[in-house]
Amino acid sequence: MIDLVLFAGRILLVALLYVFLFSTMRTGIGLVRGQRRDAAIWSIDVEKGSKALRGLHVDILGPVVIGRSPSSDIVISEPFVSATHARFTLQGPALVLEDLGSTNGTLVNGHPIGQPVTLRDGDEVQVGDAIMRVSRR
Repeated sequence: MIDLVLFAGRILLVALLYVFLFSTMRTGIGLVRGQRRDAAIWSIDVEKGSKALRGLHVDILGPVVIGRSPSSDIVISEPFVSATHARFTLQGPALVLEDLGSTNGTLVNGHPIGQPVTLRDGDEVQVGDAIMRVSRR
């Protein structure tokens, strides 16, 4: 008799575990789908600069570092660009540009920035001689 009770208890425990895992998975998938639906996709298009850079299109899915260093996400091989010059980051639905202490600075719509700046659709970012336009879809 005790064996039958233990067996029924084990089956009940396994069933509850499956129900818990299923509900957790469903909630997680719903959150991911909600984020994709609500979140905008930001992108960078290089409009002016060296031949290698012109026409470059980058979708921003995480932090994007711009600099002269080969480890940068967007490499600008110019003497006026620091090794790690600037960084684009997503903060919720907003795109933020931060100058990383570069020597020659970063311009947004022709104005130098000294602190992180929230960008808008169509803003122009200049690093060295490269001019990039940010857009949101």
